[in-house]
Amino acid sequence: MAERILMNEFRTLSREKWVNIELHNDDIFRWDVALIVLNQESVYYGGYFKARMTFPPNYPYAPPGFRFLQPLYHPNIYADGRLCISILHPPGEDEMSGELAAERWSPAQRVESVLISILSLLDDAECSSPANVDAAVMLRTDPTKYHSIVKGHVEASKANRPPGFVMPVNEPVITQEVDKEEPDFWADSDVDSDVFGGSDSDDDLNVDHFTGSDDDDDDQEDMDED
Repeated sequence: MAERILMNEFRTLSREKWVNIELHNDDIFRWDVALIVLNQESVYYGGYFKARMTFPPNYPYAPPGFRFLQPLYHPNIYADGRLCISILHPPGEDEMSGELAAERWSPAQRVESVLISILSLLDDAECSSPANVDAAVMLRTDPTKYHSIVKGHVEASKANRPPGFVMPVNEPVITQEVDKEEPDFWADSDVDSDVFGGSDSDDDLNVDHFTGSDDDDDDQEDMDED
């Protein structure tokens, strides 16, 4: 069932330092998310960006919805906070956009992979098909002004930090030297190369497929309330 998969993913992500998540009104299909940018080389570093995720009843066969709740200047973010990102598009190839099936949503994806993709998108904008044309043009022609606007939104986002919040440290991955004379090293190694500190564990679940749809009107009302 979708509820069981989402609860497992929720528990896993609740242990991560780069994201804060809560259930919206105790609804497992609606999450309040805060993405925390830990990359010190990013112009978005230090941001605490609140967002809302909504999941269809037939998750993971259909992608979740994601929307930032406050302005965030970026070529691939619409004015209402929605994203233009392939991983949130329905499964299968799209001849109109040229997107391959491997770039779009699939039931093998997880919430974690979506959030990591969004964090990567912040500093790797796709300007050829922008959601915010002005931001795309400014990023190319006047990056200094673009960075100034972004930093203003980053500073504004810090007001969302909960009381007592301490910015986590993005610790670099330390790769241990390998003794090539130890034949069993690769079998026993637990080295993790996930720079976001994400979990590698996936539950082997059999999901009953049933259809459903998002309630876009309710999501827009929550946007207005926030």
